[in-house]
Amino acid sequence: MLVTLLGERGGWHIERLAEAFGRHGHTVEVVSWQAIGAAVGPAGLRFAPDALATADVVAVRGMPGIGSGPQRLEEVIFRMDALAQLEAAGTPVVNKPRVLEIAIDKYLSLAMLARAGIRVPQTIVVQGEASARRAWDQLGGSCVAKPLFGSRGRGISRITSDSEATAIGAGGVAYLQEFIPHPGWDLRILVVGDDAFAMRRVAVAGEWRTNVSLGGRPEAVEVPAEVIAIARHAAATVGATIAGVDILPGPDGPVVLEVNAVPAWRGLQSVVDTDLTEAVAHEVEKVVFSA
Repeated sequence: MLVTLLGERGGWHIERLAEAFGRHGHTVEVVSWQAIGAAVGPAGLRFAPDALATADVVAVRGMPGIGSGPQRLEEVIFRMDALAQLEAAGTPVVNKPRVLEIAIDKYLSLAMLARAGIRVPQTIVVQGEASARRAWDQLGGSCVAKPLFGSRGRGISRITSDSEATAIGAGGVAYLQEFIPHPGWDLRILVVGDDAFAMRRVAVAGEWRTNVSLGGRPEAVEVPAEVIAIARHAAATVGATIAGVDILPGPDGPVVLEVNAVPAWRGLQSVVDTDLTEAVAHEVEKVVFSA
């Protein structure tokens, strides 16, 4: 079958997935987000390039927006709409476009997790300077600001003064979250279908963010079954077949920070024996063969 990988050629995950699918006897094509095109007319819907239009399955690697401001919003909307229409036309997409939309939007995904009874950080989303200052005060005068769309720890900052809160509010939508003291590490659990793989991410000295992309150190860890169950519940809540679930050891129990529907596993691979790329490739194949 033709497996089309949606992402950028040369990336660690793209290249390893391409090798894995090739070993399984499949034809592999890589399509960048920027190359996606679509047409609507009397003949119906058409998609470009051909590798997208004729794919037996599309596996998504990377996120759909690269610009900023209105340009980024238009990119995200069109790319996700095109994927949704491709899926509606019968092409399986992993993860599903609706799942990607939910996971990309931190507010929406967190709201769904909370509604499902999963413990999440106290979070306030507001617009404007005065509202941001009030939210900062309600969160105890110390909180974390995150971009509504974003990943890998980029754009996240600690807000410790009303002037910083004002500046965040001046930028439009302010996504503010309580700062939960932690022992310098959190958990990343990769859920792949029925399987789950975990690591501890240890922050570098002087850094509170644990992201591997920011220097966090992966460590092997044995995770209690109840925490794995939380990760599975979180992935299922947003509908993800493959997901990275970030969990913080809070004072009142595990707290789910977010669910990533296009998770990385390079750091995790260094501390587990299972070939994670093979696990992901098999899960993508199952989506097609079970259809």
